[in-house]
Amino acid sequence: GYGLPAPIMDEAERLAAELRIPFVFDTYDHAAWRECIQGYEDEPEGGARCERCFAFSLSRAAAYARREGFDLYTTTLSISPHKRSATLFRVGREQGRFLDVDLKKQGGFQRSLELSRQYNLYRQDYCGCEFSLAQKPL
Repeated sequence: GYGLPAPIMDEAERLAAELRIPFVFDTYDHAAWRECIQGYEDEPEGGARCERCFAFSLSRAAAYARREGFDLYTTTLSISPHKRSATLFRVGREQGRFLDVDLKKQGGFQRSLELSRQYNLYRQDYCGCEFSLAQKPL
């Protein structure tokens, strides 16, 4: 979970502790991420900037999975109704042995809202990067 705003990072760590599951934190290199998306800053949410961001993040997750001996890796980004699962899955497979899991299916997004209420989790209303925040309607 690198690159997450502090409230979300805190919430992820709190939930992992409550559920007694390991929490792995990857150091975040904002300068490297900015270099990766350079020239795509004005792209709309869901556009080419997001695809480059997915590749940046998923390549790190895939590398971790390989280092730690996992057969597959995946992402929770597919829960968002604003993320194109097909793009996530394609980019994920380009980075390593990826498990396609569309968490939006079968009421998954609604279930995520219920679980957020149950665990009193902070939820933000934008993607997470400074460009999606700047493009967010007021």
